[in-house]
Amino acid sequence: MKHIISFIIRKVPRKYLQLFSHNILKVVAIFYRGNKVACPVCRKTFSKFVPYGRNPPRNNALCPNCLALERHRLMWLFLKERTDFFSSPLKVLHVAPEICFIKTFEALDNLDYITADIESPLAKVKMDIHQIPFPDSTFDVAFCNHVMEHVEDDILAMRELNRVLKPGGWAIIQSPMDHSRTVTYEDKNLLSAEDREKAHGQKDHLRTYGQDYPLRLEESGFKVTPVDLVQEKGKDIAERYALPHDEVIYLCHK
Repeated sequence: MKHIISFIIRKVPRKYLQLFSHNILKVVAIFYRGNKVACPVCRKTFSKFVPYGRNPPRNNALCPNCLALERHRLMWLFLKERTDFFSSPLKVLHVAPEICFIKTFEALDNLDYITADIESPLAKVKMDIHQIPFPDSTFDVAFCNHVMEHVEDDILAMRELNRVLKPGGWAIIQSPMDHSRTVTYEDKNLLSAEDREKAHGQKDHLRTYGQDYPLRLEESGFKVTPVDLVQEKGKDIAERYALPHDEVIYLCHK
């Protein structure tokens, strides 16, 4: 299973995975029946989650029902327990929307929910994050996860998210990090897909973030508050929901 998943992720374009993987995994879910782990997003339980990732796939990662990964389950718990996202009237911009969230967020009566991406077939608005086509101070909340490592100018993209937030608005802008690095590594001379994959682990990654990632968010104008919810929840909850062991949520306020 691990080798198959790794091959599919590396070879099949992301937009096709977004369109078809959900139906395939519904069948896979039959073989993962059980009650050892639980997905807080869809409230289903399984013997374990499906392996997911490139080199190598991570064990116990992907919910076969809603396609939530470790970071999505963590974000869901954060939204539920630390914000008024599910109750207050909010205008929300969701860049590169994750399939595990879209239908649920669209169904919430309290949200004016807009999805956007430059190529995703799941998004309603096609846009370049370097030039977000909305006026200043439009949104109360913005989500943009695992995007900044792909874009040409991440600081500009972060500033654009800041610009379209209302004063007092907040954003969650998560990115993969190499915690062993003090400083983010990027080299604009890496022009070939092969060189980028060797340097960053993926052909479409333009940088590898280090411990200075929250400083880059602050450079774009945000006030950043780190929240280590996994540590706060404790081992039992982290294992039950298969949360990421090394991910801190960087809550960004305008």
